[in-house]
Amino acid sequence: MPEQDKRLDAARRLFSHIGGKLGADLEIRLWNGELVPLGPHPSGGLVIALNSPDALTRAIRRPRLTTLIELIAAGDITLEGGTLLDLATRRGEMNRKGLLRRLDKRLVLGALLPFLLRAPKGGTASHAYSGAEAAKDSQGRDNKPLIQFHYDLSNEFYGLFLDPEMVYSCAYFPDWDASLEEAQRAKLEMICRKLRLQPGERFLDIGCGWGGLVCHAAQHHGVTAHGVTLSQAQLDFARAKIARLGLQDRVTVELKDYKELTGEYDKIASIGMFEHVGLDNHAAYFQHMRNLLRPRGLLLNHAIARPAKKDMKTFRRKRPEFAALTKYIFPGGELDYIGLSLTNLERHGFEVHDVEGWREHYGRTCRLWTERLYANREAAEREVGAGRTRLWLLYLAGCALAFERGSVGIFQTLASKRARGPGGLPPTRADLYR
Repeated sequence: MPEQDKRLDAARRLFSHIGGKLGADLEIRLWNGELVPLGPHPSGGLVIALNSPDALTRAIRRPRLTTLIELIAAGDITLEGGTLLDLATRRGEMNRKGLLRRLDKRLVLGALLPFLLRAPKGGTASHAYSGAEAAKDSQGRDNKPLIQFHYDLSNEFYGLFLDPEMVYSCAYFPDWDASLEEAQRAKLEMICRKLRLQPGERFLDIGCGWGGLVCHAAQHHGVTAHGVTLSQAQLDFARAKIARLGLQDRVTVELKDYKELTGEYDKIASIGMFEHVGLDNHAAYFQHMRNLLRPRGLLLNHAIARPAKKDMKTFRRKRPEFAALTKYIFPGGELDYIGLSLTNLERHGFEVHDVEGWREHYGRTCRLWTERLYANREAAEREVGAGRTRLWLLYLAGCALAFERGSVGIFQTLASKRARGPGGLPPTRADLYR
């Protein structure tokens, strides 16, 4: 039997056997176009396509998450008819418990042998970040290339799944049926209300993105706003938006690392930026935020967090999925846990006033982003290529599932620069929900 036919027959036997035990509403399409059901009654529509026999060879020889990601990016393995979210909805119907024990080990090994004995042809182009990633500022950590790897893909690409204001952080849903546009406007307004922004105040947005918050704060709360970003693409977009809205006298943005900022501000927002700082630099970050604030000035720190572990050594261990996230999407990114954030705030001269968890809001946000990008995937491929589009669909859907399942959370923490006497805030939170 020719080698090609041997591998087809082996793959057919392997997946037929797995399907008989798994009972999934799913099909595998082999590289010759043949469909192998992974359950007795597949409804069709969702197919895992193995577009090359080398995909199995690489996966078997190097069974790691990064191998799977590279194969997906290269198009050697594709999910057709939906996204990871659709695949996840069918997990409950699968008979996964004890699957490995129920498989015929001899049959599986025999089916894998033709792939194990054959070396894969060539290699796949990597989409991973290849630059330096110093952990500590004192070791020369340079945030600019780390940020630009993620954010300078293409403004048009981000526009395919973000709202019109280009807000790329957790939305706030007044109700779960609210549109993404409504939820992002509600988020911007909630940030401004939590900070109790007043006309004439000096407001700083650390990691201002495409300028949504600084423009909203100036338009609706009368502040003088300044934003910083390390993304040239974001800076260009934000400056054009400021000019279009006629806000040049009240809103400025610049390409600058937060560590280089000077001056004094009444209020500071850090929205979805803290994740880029790095665990070893948190003390310096909070100290610098304190130096930039007037006495009793307010800081709103909005950041993703992981659940705490028994000790920091355990906490610092990266799970494979998070290591892959930092390798392909967010180089240099690290998450803390909310208790550590609060401890660092108090250690560095802040009084904590309020902490609010938005985990389910971010799950909903990421789900809507995934659906939008999937609907616009052909346009996305024209902007950033098919491989990166597949990676981003995987990333956004994975984030949605992580937030929905509680693997990660997100918190908005309001704190003031500590000073003696009254905190200066209203006696209740009623003003936030007027």
